Parts: sequence; C-alpha cells; structure tokens
Amino acid sequence: MPVPLVEVTGTVWRSGAVSSTARTIPEEVAIAVTYGRTTHAVMMATPSDLEDFAVGFSLAEGIVATPDEITGIEPVANPLGIDLRIALADAQEGRFRDRRRAMAGPVGCGLCGLDSLKEVLRPAPRVADDGASIQAEALLAATRALPPLQPHNMRTRAMHAAAYWSPAEGIVAVREDIGRHNALDKLCGAMARRGGAMRAGAALVTSRASVDMVQKLAVAGCPVLVAVSAPTALAVATAEAAGITLVAIARSDGFEVFTHPGRIIFGSAARAAFATPGSIGSTSGYVV
Repeated sequence: MPVPLVEVTGTVWRSGAVSSTARTIPEEVAIAVTYGRTTHAVMMATPSDLEDFAVGFSLAEGIVATPDEITGIEPVANPLGIDLRIALADAQEGRFRDRRRAMAGPVGCGLCGLDSLKEVLRPAPRVADDGASIQAEALLAATRALPPLQPHNMRTRAMHAAAYWSPAEGIVAVREDIGRHNALDKLCGAMARRGGAMRAGAALVTSRASVDMVQKLAVAGCPVLVAVSAPTALAVATAEAAGITLVAIARSDGFEVFTHPGRIIFGSAARAAFATPGSIGSTSGYVV
C-alpha cells in the first residue's frame, strides 16, 4: 500500500545562492471507489484512513444510511492506484444498482450522468435545531488549536484537514488529505464508525466552504461549519436552507458568521454587528 508521505531531494535557489535540500511531500494516489464490481468514482487522494473515507463517502453520497449497511472494506493496491472495494448489504446493493442504471456512463468526478444537475443541487437535509449554543471564544480557541494537530501538514505544508470539535470534549478527531472534500469524508466516516454523532459541535475545515462541504455536513447532522477561507454564494444559500451555522474567514482574532448566528454566543466584550444584508435569501453577515 502506498505511504501517505514521501521524501524527495531537490535543488534550492534563494537569494542568489544554490544548495541541495530534502523535503517531505504528500503522496497523491488515484483511488477507485468500488461497490461490488462497479466503480462509482475515482478520486485523487492521500492513501491514509481509507476505511474512514469509504464510510464517509458512502454516507455523503447516499449509498448507505448507516455504517452497518457496509459489510466489508478492502483497499487493494495496484500499479495504477488503489481499488477501494466496499461490500454492501443486499438491500443497499440493490439500491446502488438501481441508481447506477439511472445514470449514463461512469460517474468519475461524481457529477456526471443524466442526473448530474439534480445531484449537485439536491436539497440538503435540514439539521435539527435542539437549541444548543456555542461560545464564540470557545470556537475561536478550537480554530487556534487545530494546526498543531495536523502532523502531515506540519511536515509538508501541502494538506487540508477536517476536524470535529464539541464544547464538552474539545477536538475529538482530525483527518488530513490533499483534497478538502476527502478530508471531510474521512472525518465524517471516522465519527460514524466510532458511533459519535456530530450534532453537538462544529466541523472545522482548513479550506473554503463550498456547497458540497455543506451538503456532507447536513447529511452528518452537524449544525456548525467553520472554514478558514470565504464561502461560495451557493454554500451560504444551502447552509441557510439546511439550518447550518456557516462560519468562515476564521482567523486568530475572530471570524464571520454568514448564516444562523443564533447558535453563537458572543461575549459582552465582543463587538458584533449585522453587516449589510446580502441578496442571498434572508442571510445577513455577522462579524465577531
């Protein structure tokens, strides 16, 4: 099986001087997600935590509703990459076959075929609102605590991470990958495999927030998404509709809340104000 990190040597030219160097960089492998004998998608990913990835991807795609509907996971390496073989229970296998028959040709990127527009713009399930809230300072502390918990990125400076944080336990799990979507799938899979619901905390991602990131967390039932970069307009609209609090542009001194700010408790010292309402639904920016 390929290793997630490799060592390479090279030549450095800086300030007019030439020298040799050794550097750790991430591996990038083609991973075919296969159900039965049918390849559903091929992803370029980091070859680590593949069982978590198999579960998280299957849940996000709606192939299964719970990890128990997966009866086996076997990563098989070959000269071209990794065949991630996922065995489904009989009922789920039949549902998967029906879905494949409704599509024209291989999925590949996950958005191809007759139903591609419906798939990418499918309504996200609405996250339950149990009235729970999160202190702004605690959420800020969580974002500050994440970088040291990314060992692969600390060595390569070339990998994304997704983490789950809860007010009661702090950062519970972290998964890394060259792809931000893959990292989030691995995180959701890891939480599902350990039986840990994501309904009481927040997912932290070291990337922008796009619509598919919001959709994945809506399926997982996670009420809060925190991203270090700005969101897309469609991500904001989808989070608004799904009842997800979308926090973005998270920096060491604060962040911006784009949807459902009621879950965030701002301290008396914080100066929070509604920004000028945008044109996306009823969404307003909330800055802390």
